[in-house]
Amino acid sequence: MKVVEAIRRELKRPDLAVKFTPVTSASRQQALISGDIDLECGSTTATAERRKIVSFTIPTFFAATRLMTRETSAIKSIYDLAGKTVVTTKGTSSEKFFNELNLARSLRTALVLGKDHAESFSTLEAGKADAFIMDDVLLYSLRAASKDPAKYVITRDALTVEPLSLMLRKDDWAFKKVVDNEVIRIILQGEINAIYRKWFESPIPPQQINLNLPMSYMLRDSFKVPTDWIPE
Repeated sequence: MKVVEAIRRELKRPDLAVKFTPVTSASRQQALISGDIDLECGSTTATAERRKIVSFTIPTFFAATRLMTRETSAIKSIYDLAGKTVVTTKGTSSEKFFNELNLARSLRTALVLGKDHAESFSTLEAGKADAFIMDDVLLYSLRAASKDPAKYVITRDALTVEPLSLMLRKDDWAFKKVVDNEVIRIILQGEINAIYRKWFESPIPPQQINLNLPMSYMLRDSFKVPTDWIPE
């Protein structure tokens, strides 16, 4: 919403209306390209493959790909997945990563795809999958909101690092400049710290769920010199 306010200031349009449009991991890029949305604000990783067709602003979060399993499971790492069933969400970077990992490691692991993160978690919850592979911040969120969070554990090892960013259409440089400048301002003026505490270290209405997720060193360090440059 701070980016929206910056766009209103740039256009001198305080009356500029905002329409919130739900998208899924599978539909978000096409919704942006087709013009159904102008800015995608979600847990989207700025991958090299995606940057061929869309643009991203400065990363606002760094997640890590991890596994979530039931507390009674013996799965501690990817090496324990041989012959198991893994669920992830269709259209995510985790889907592509796991397919490559499954082939490279000859894990012979079955992959089940949920249409959204809630469906993927329900698959694990119902015992139809042995593990759920996804960005850890989403796993922490889903676990915290579940009926019995103690039933689920998230593995320690980070399989990948995921820079999450706001996504916008490619080659719209004027629009990207406004978005980038506001994200940089929020970071350099320290407003990002209060935003982070509100959503990751405080009770979130209406259920008052607290993720208790301190800012990582990687994210904190990235805020020292904010940039949209990401290694291929």
